[in-house]
Amino acid sequence: MGAFRCPGAESVRGTPTWEVKICPQCGGEIEIFSVDMQVPCDTCGFVAYNDVQSCIKWCQYARQCVGDELYERLTRPPAVSPSPTASAWPPVVSE
Repeated sequence: MGAFRCPGAESVRGTPTWEVKICPQCGGEIEIFSVDMQVPCDTCGFVAYNDVQSCIKWCQYARQCVGDELYERLTRPPAVSPSPTASAWPPVVSE
């Protein structure tokens, strides 16, 4: 009997799949692979996030199944660019 291969992890462990998303900011095309967590739009820089919903998020064997490097990359919180209005929060109220 061969080694068990979890079918739920195939989307991240197997051959990456490719998807094209439409940028909500400029309407340009954003190409994103199943192993990418975020990709900036080449036209305007808007960051699109991958909709990866896999067993990597909840399975206790995920790290063993996909390996340390891929597990770390897929579970790392996405980098967030500072908003130009971030310094204005919380708003200052004059009395």
